[in-house]
Amino acid sequence: MRLPTFNKGVHPNDFKHFTCSLPVKSLPMPDHVLIPLQQHIGAPCTVNVEKGQEVKTGQVVGAGEAYVSSPVHSSVTGVVKDVGTFRHPLGSKVQMVYIQRKSEEDEWELMEPITDWQAAKVEDLNTRIKAAGIVGLGGAAFPTHVKLAPPKEKPIDAFILNGCECEPYLTADHRAMVEQADRILEGMAIIMKILGVTDGYIGIENNKPDAIQVMHEAVSRGGYDFKVVSLQVKYPQGAEKMLIQSVLNRQVPTGGLPMDVGVVVNNIGTAMAVTDAVKEGKPLVERIVTVTGDGVKEPQNVLARIGTPFIDIINLCGGLTDEAAQVFMGGPMMGMSQLDMKVPVIKATSGIVCTSDKGEAAEDAMPCIRCGTCVSACPMFLLPTRIARLSEVGQTEAADELGIMNCIECGSCAFVCPSRIPLVQWIRLGKLRVGEMKRKAAQDAA
Repeated sequence: MRLPTFNKGVHPNDFKHFTCSLPVKSLPMPDHVLIPLQQHIGAPCTVNVEKGQEVKTGQVVGAGEAYVSSPVHSSVTGVVKDVGTFRHPLGSKVQMVYIQRKSEEDEWELMEPITDWQAAKVEDLNTRIKAAGIVGLGGAAFPTHVKLAPPKEKPIDAFILNGCECEPYLTADHRAMVEQADRILEGMAIIMKILGVTDGYIGIENNKPDAIQVMHEAVSRGGYDFKVVSLQVKYPQGAEKMLIQSVLNRQVPTGGLPMDVGVVVNNIGTAMAVTDAVKEGKPLVERIVTVTGDGVKEPQNVLARIGTPFIDIINLCGGLTDEAAQVFMGGPMMGMSQLDMKVPVIKATSGIVCTSDKGEAAEDAMPCIRCGTCVSACPMFLLPTRIARLSEVGQTEAADELGIMNCIECGSCAFVCPSRIPLVQWIRLGKLRVGEMKRKAAQDAA
């Protein structure tokens, strides 16, 4: 039987063998952490601690006051050494809280557990998720409490738990499903209670047969009425719009959101964080990170505290090899290449990928030969080469008219381009310019 999937997409080489069979290892607590006030889509947090202040693990150090925002918490017990500007793994410099760990004691500041969540009010559950600082842990980092409160005119009838993990190196979600299935499913049940839906699906690509089996068994054991859906292996199957098409055969309209077709999608790690926040009162201060590639000596999946410097984690995995040439946050398809190994793990850090591949310099790119390969690969049915060229020459309005803002930056176009044109980089730049253009137009209209 042909397994379900979406239209178009690509098949990059798979490097999951480095870590897919390795159990998650808890790392020692870091000596210091850097907690960025911007770890999510939306407004940055407002710092509410000061230099010299003692803080506990789980204590709020940045308040998410705007609706589309999410608080951040200290991931260690220690002393605030500085509140300043430091390098963020997404490239810019942002305000962070620098905390020095005080001792081996991990003194928590927990919220009151909601032991009987089945009887709890939906509003109380979603308030807890917001207070815990939970965002999408698949990489997008959209505040979860916002996603779970769609407008009344957008009724939701289905929920999909995303276990695809289609980036070719990452296995954090894979190992979580194998090792923490019951915890994941309870988080899924809590999310579905908040949404008021009964149709729940778990989408998993077919290159994770052990995870599929374990999740099937856990669904049966827990008495859940969830459906585990095995999917073809294809990139970017884990993107929300692609996953909805694969699982439910619903097409999210151009410029639309999953809620426009009655669906909400959340990641495996997000579901675990929901369980921890509701049942144990734990805010989001740690996550599973895949440290992998031929550029690190001991690839493994690790449970790391938010704010831990990349270099500390890499060193705990044996350090970089002599051949290491690039380090990505998130993976080579959608991830960001890192210039500074002192940047901290953030909520969106699903992986630290170290490779010996030097990449292709911009000067290696050749002119477009109009082969149409990028068009055939684009899962959003865009014209990547045309949009990228318009961005390159500064024709922002024309790029906007061709749908540049609908690009999900999956990298499929650049992956297949025979001319090695940095299509995604040009499109990202174009999207920034479109955003600036629209903000200026709104200010002028006001």
